[in-house]
Amino acid sequence: MAKAIGFSFKSFKIKAAKNKKSLRNFLTRLKNRPPKGLDAIAAKVDKEVWKEVDCLQCSNCCRTMTPTFTGEDIKRIATHFKQTPDQFKKKWLYKDRNGDWMNKQTPCQFLDLKTNCCSIYNIRPADCAGFPHLTKKKMVEYMHVHHQNIEYCPATYSMVTKMQDLLKANN
Repeated sequence: MAKAIGFSFKSFKIKAAKNKKSLRNFLTRLKNRPPKGLDAIAAKVDKEVWKEVDCLQCSNCCRTMTPTFTGEDIKRIATHFKQTPDQFKKKWLYKDRNGDWMNKQTPCQFLDLKTNCCSIYNIRPADCAGFPHLTKKKMVEYMHVHHQNIEYCPATYSMVTKMQDLLKANN
C-alpha cells in the first residue's frame, strides 16, 4: 500500500478499481448488519493501517477532493492570511448545491505538489484533520464516506480490506 518507499498511486488505482464493487458490497452488508463491537474492530484495524500507510506518499485527497469548510475554518484560515472571511471565500471557495463551502479548484491551493505537504497544516479545515475518518465513534454512520473513499484513499482501502479479512476469519 502507501509505504514510504515504492508507493505507486497508479497501481493503487488499478487495484481499487478492480476491487471497488466487492468492497462496496462488503460495506453495504456491514452497514445493514453490523457485527457486535464494530467500532472496536475499526479501532484495532486503524492501528494496523497507519503502520503501513504514509499519506505524504499519496496526497490524493488533496489532489482530487475538496474538504467542506466550516464557518470556524473560514474565520481561522482567513485570519491567518490577514483577510476577512468574505475575502477568503471570494478568493478560494464556492458554495455547492448543499450550501457547503468548498475549494474552487483541485488540487487544493494549500498543497505543495512537490512535497505533498499542506502549507496550512496547523490550521487546516476540520474535514482535512479528520480525513479519512476511519475511526468515527459510530462507524455505521460513516459507511457512505468509506464507500466513496475506497477508490481515492489507500488508508481507507486498506482499512476496508483488513476488516473484510478479519471478519471472514471470525466467521
